[in-house]
Amino acid sequence: MTEFIPPGTRHIDLPSPFPMKRGGALHGARIAYETWGELNAARDNAILIVTGLSPDAHAAANAGNPEPGWWEAMLGPGKPIDSQHWFVICVNSLGSCKGSTGPASVDPVTGELYRLEFPELSVEDGADAAAHVVRALGIEHLACLIGNSMGGMTALALLIRHPGLARNHINISGAARALPFSIAIRSLQREAIRLDPQWNLGRYDDAHYPESGMRMARKLGVITYRSALEWDGRFGRVRLDSDRADDEPFGLEFEVESYLEGHARRFVRRFDPNCYLYLSRSMDWFDLGDYCGQTLADNDEQVRLGLASIRVEKALAIGVQTDILFPLQQQQEIAEGLSAGGADSRFLPLESPQGHDAFLVDIGRFGPAVAGFLAELRGR
Repeated sequence: MTEFIPPGTRHIDLPSPFPMKRGGALHGARIAYETWGELNAARDNAILIVTGLSPDAHAAANAGNPEPGWWEAMLGPGKPIDSQHWFVICVNSLGSCKGSTGPASVDPVTGELYRLEFPELSVEDGADAAAHVVRALGIEHLACLIGNSMGGMTALALLIRHPGLARNHINISGAARALPFSIAIRSLQREAIRLDPQWNLGRYDDAHYPESGMRMARKLGVITYRSALEWDGRFGRVRLDSDRADDEPFGLEFEVESYLEGHARRFVRRFDPNCYLYLSRSMDWFDLGDYCGQTLADNDEQVRLGLASIRVEKALAIGVQTDILFPLQQQQEIAEGLSAGGADSRFLPLESPQGHDAFLVDIGRFGPAVAGFLAELRGR
């Protein structure tokens, strides 16, 4: 398999060896990143964005790559994350296949792809790598750290493992730990990939790619990224036209089935299956309660204590009422926990019908919330 590196991507080398939380180390590893705007003379206007599982570092168009990015409507001149005022960095997660070192990369020690020889990956490893990028760019303190979805987990890990690196925080549809429903969904996604004969214990190539497993994994994901309310509003029970219907027994019959199939097919050859497995499992393992300094029978209390040990000045936790993957109570938990640690912390529940993916598409609701918080940081 080949890596999927967008044009204009830049790289920063990680320390070698780079120790991993669950054991082992990486040698000659690197992190892909892109930037927008200019760092001011005081070097105090930097924002770091850490992402969900699948995005690359290309969050928006820039000089290195004019193509629209995955958060194009949110980031850029005059947009909610305004690059006329902020120096914005977006990193591709450690373990991904979009320019950062991961299972699809070549192990410099063996000269072969890492595949399943890549060390066990944790969210904390991604946080440590992102923190290294910030410091390598000469930034001592971030004005704000923004994390979406899995990036919300990464952001919390960065804050607790690198105290003082970020003054303020926006957590968007994130979580301080994985809940059973989310673990169950991701477990099924991983099983779909592993049971595809073409996966071959991670030793596939472009000619023998576990396409069926990846398609099923992506479909399961997309179903949970949106809400039942949106599926009903967009598709209802509309059937395919007779000339578009799948003629296979029990094949595609409804518009919603066709949508999922098309979405999955566009994704499967653009993401490495082993990277998907590693990143997915890293989320299941994450639990900020591990940092509370004691083991309690009540995991809720452990998580609250872990969050309360984080020190930031201001924080905003945004969630969506229709999110079933990272449900709203998880963002409320973040806001309340950071407040217990002394932060000026707010919880903002939004009524978007678009579920977990709302932060990507419902800019009309998310944009003003993010813009307002950042304006406060600038004293406006």
